[in-house]
Amino acid sequence: MNAAATNNGFSEDTLERDAQRMKDKLKIAMLGHKRIPSREGGIEIVVEELSTRMVKMGHSVTCYNRSGHHVSGKEFDRDVHKEYKGVKLKSVVTVNCKGLAAMSSSFFGAICAALGRYDVVHFHAEGPCAMLWLPKLSGKRCIATIHGIDWQRAKWGGFASKYIKFGEKAAVKYADEIIVLSEGIQRYFMDTYGRKTVLIPNGVNRPTLRGPQLITRQFGLEKDSYILFLGRLVPEKGIAYLIEAFRNVKTEKKLVIAGGSSDTDTFIQELKALAKGDDRIVFTGFVQGELLKELYSNAYVYTLPSDLEGMPLSLLEAMSYGNCCLTSDIAECAEVVEDKALLFKKSDVADLREKLQYVCDHPDEVKPKKDGAADFICGKYNWDDIVKQTLELYRK
Repeated sequence: MNAAATNNGFSEDTLERDAQRMKDKLKIAMLGHKRIPSREGGIEIVVEELSTRMVKMGHSVTCYNRSGHHVSGKEFDRDVHKEYKGVKLKSVVTVNCKGLAAMSSSFFGAICAALGRYDVVHFHAEGPCAMLWLPKLSGKRCIATIHGIDWQRAKWGGFASKYIKFGEKAAVKYADEIIVLSEGIQRYFMDTYGRKTVLIPNGVNRPTLRGPQLITRQFGLEKDSYILFLGRLVPEKGIAYLIEAFRNVKTEKKLVIAGGSSDTDTFIQELKALAKGDDRIVFTGFVQGELLKELYSNAYVYTLPSDLEGMPLSLLEAMSYGNCCLTSDIAECAEVVEDKALLFKKSDVADLREKLQYVCDHPDEVKPKKDGAADFICGKYNWDDIVKQTLELYRK
């Protein structure tokens, strides 16, 4: 037996490697999302991608889902399961009322995480971070991902906005690390709080393209016959600007607005009133599955006219399907697309109308943007790289 051997026959090097392997397998809790699996918003997609990949790598992940109905309506509810692709799912008490659902679910989720045996508790979004101090008190390593400056969103006002900003401040004070999705938000935290953050963007998967079948039967859409917006129907997405601009575009192409409510039923009625009289404008409601894939696969142009974003997953997805994209020139969009898409001036209806007319009149300019989009975006934002960076942050 060599000098490095122990009394039980194992070398010190072997024991050290085994100890390291045990240490590497983390027990992780995630909360702040609505529920997974779900496409109720970008956060839900991020949580699903992170958690399922981490489980495949041997880690234990528990996601604390909201109870209650899908945000776009109970017709989109799924059966409640205790596990999804190896991720443990636990439903927490949720007060299903605008402004209280996120607050109540994150409160009870944070209590469960504080009492559970976890190495890391990962909070998603600013509002839920108001409860970050609870698992921090019990000695957990706490990570916060800021998906956007949520208190600025138009749908929130009064108490809800103040509570979300309180969550932002709690993250600054208590989180071991803060993840942000864009350089602009990174600068915001440094300028406002003097707090360093870690930039880890969202990722995207390369999809399989689908031909127009469901979208033809349900909405009369063919390939390249429509301009697409796909996302949550909330004021900061700039959809009202889009409708106003499109109404003055001379084209036979349709404008498809695909997405559901996010506590914004009144706003959706306002959008439909704004579109009234123009039968080229189609509202599909919330979409998922094959219908969503067909809409992305067959669009002539994808447009995202947002005033405010964290890092728009819908934009990444649209490019991954090989779409020519037209987006507002806010930093969070411009950083994503670089020179591989078209930009218009944020909130400028006239400029948006001009750009929409241009793409309708110049298919020869659209095709090169389509051809290079998927390779560019899938190479730039890779989920496996993002999971690796996140795990490294967990272990610091």
